[in-house]
Formats: sequence, C-alpha cells, structure tokens
Amino acid sequence: MSSLKLSKSRVRHAAGMLAVTILAAAVAVADEPERGVFVLTSTNNPSANEVVVFKLDTTATPSLSLVDMLATQGKGGASGNAGILQFKDDRGAVGNYGSNSVSRIVRRHDFISIGGTIGLAPSCAKPDSVALTRDHLFVVGANCAESHAWPSGSVDGTVVALTDPSAAQIAVGKDWAAVTMTSGSLLQLPLRWDGALSGSSAAVTLPSTANNTPLGAAFWDDVLGFTPAHSPDSFAIVNKSRDLFPITGPTPPYPTNAPCWVAKGPGNVWYTSNSPGHAISIFLTDGQGGAFYKSIPLPGAPTDITVSPDKKWLAVIYSAGGSAYVAVFGIDAYGDLTPAATSSPIGVAGFSGVAISE
Repeated sequence: MSSLKLSKSRVRHAAGMLAVTILAAAVAVADEPERGVFVLTSTNNPSANEVVVFKLDTTATPSLSLVDMLATQGKGGASGNAGILQFKDDRGAVGNYGSNSVSRIVRRHDFISIGGTIGLAPSCAKPDSVALTRDHLFVVGANCAESHAWPSGSVDGTVVALTDPSAAQIAVGKDWAAVTMTSGSLLQLPLRWDGALSGSSAAVTLPSTANNTPLGAAFWDDVLGFTPAHSPDSFAIVNKSRDLFPITGPTPPYPTNAPCWVAKGPGNVWYTSNSPGHAISIFLTDGQGGAFYKSIPLPGAPTDITVSPDKKWLAVIYSAGGSAYVAVFGIDAYGDLTPAATSSPIGVAGFSGVAISE
C-alpha cells in the first residue's frame, strides 16, 4: 500500500515539474522579441561599395525604411551580373568587384554588420556573383568559379578556370552548380561529396531559340531555371542530366520584353525581372517544361530579384528617374503578388543584388 502511495506521489511530482517546464518555455517564447524582416542590397559603388539595409514593417500598412548603409571595405563596379549579394540564415555575402574580395554580412538579433572580407583564390579576379549553402560560399568572376569554406572563407574545393569572361551568375543546387555566361552559354559544375566544387565543368547545349544572353539563375532542388534573356524562349529549365526545356516568354520578345534575373517562388512558380518590359514576369513549370503566366508592372526598369526564405515576400530592385528603389510584394498561397511597400530614394542611382533576412 505504501508503495502505491509513493508511486502516485511521484506521478504528481513529475506532472507538476512538466507543467512548470511548459510554463517556463511559454514565458521564454513570449519574452523573445519578434525578429524583424530586412531587405539588403548594395550600392555597387566603384569607389567604395556599401550594403544598404532596409527594414520591412509588416503591420497592416507595410513600409520599407532605411536602417543603415554599411561600408563593405571594398569597391563595387560590376555590371551585366546577377546575385552579387546573398543571405542565408544569419550570414550573408556581397562581392566587391573592384577589390577582388567578398565581404561577410552578419546578423545578430536585429543588428546587421560587416564581418570582414574574404580574398579570392590566387589569380582569380572581379567577382560579380555569389551563392551560399550551409557550409560553402561560391563565387564566380571574370576568370574563375570557386568555393570557400563558410563562414571561415578559406578556399575549399578545386577552382574552375573560365576562359570566357562573361560570367553573370553562379547558382547552387543539391548536386551541381551552374554558371550563366551572357556570351551565350551555360556551364554545369559538379559538386564533391562535401558540397564544394570538384574542379570540372561541362557545357549545357542550348537550342537556338534560347541561347542569347543567359543571365539570371535559381535552383528548385536540382532543377535549374535560367533566363536566356534576349531569346524568344526567354526562360528555360535544366535538370542534372543536362536535359533542357525552353519556355516562350512574354511577347513581343526582346527588345520589348527580356526576363533577365530569376528568383524561385513557392511550388512551381518562378519570378523574373523583365528590365525593358518594366515588369516582374512570372513563369510556371513542371519537370519537363512550363509556360509564361503573366507580368506585374513596375514603375521602372528592374534588375535583381529575390524571395524570402518563408516564400511570403518578394523584393525587387529597380531604377526610375535617376534613383534606385526597392519594392516589396506579398506572395499569396498561389504565388500571385500584391504590392506591399517601396523604399524612398536615398541618393543612389542604381542598386546591385538583393536579399531578404528574416
């Protein structure tokens, strides 16, 4: 009988402890400040590059306010490129084209700062695009594609030499990376077992309807979406086996419309920046092709574009009337866009690269 009473007592004690633990956890969560949503871009200034930080107020009437302008400790100057600034988890990277370096961007709670610079591999120059995975930083420039341990920055993997100086963007999937070349080609770069570059590359055969000015690129697992921007088939997807499926873009084609930069949206949705069309052009795909959906007008010529990690927000940079802007859109359950907030001019004529930190 005493044993039964002891057992019940222990049960009551354990239940009490569990209740206290749950209550403490709930109080701790309640006391944690909600993380802000930030949109980052760069001035790309050839004399002194800066990262521009905006904060998105996501209340009933969203707004986008300038928070800071951070010197990268390097020089900008890139052009004809995409993805020069990226952010993943609490760390980001931005290329300094004129200084042959990449600057780390660090987030601590709601404070964002520059965390020093990373030099390129020997003989590599002019970085104009970066990509991030959990363990690696990828960089492409005028003559190299390279991978670095992240966030330490040491060269990891084998550098891929490039004879074509027209690299526009590097993007990374599960098993391979891709480099778009605006001269008219696309390279597949296999990854090692640890996620670094293996040092080899293979050209993806592009059809005549989709080989003019490949520029923006993004991955959906191991399927690459990219924009042969000046082609009638101005969007295309490529799988790991290098099978390519071109997709006709908005009409009339270039020079009236030219989807150039790419961001992967929710589900089978892809967003592209259509610079001459002053629009965001949206595509839908499956594993073997797709279709142009529609274009959302913008008040200026857009360049880079990004989607937040939770797929709820899209940010695009554009220029109008001699000033650069960032526009943010809400993304609904179907991938459609609703205007949310636009930044005010800050005295910069054009931005380069854009990323969202949540």
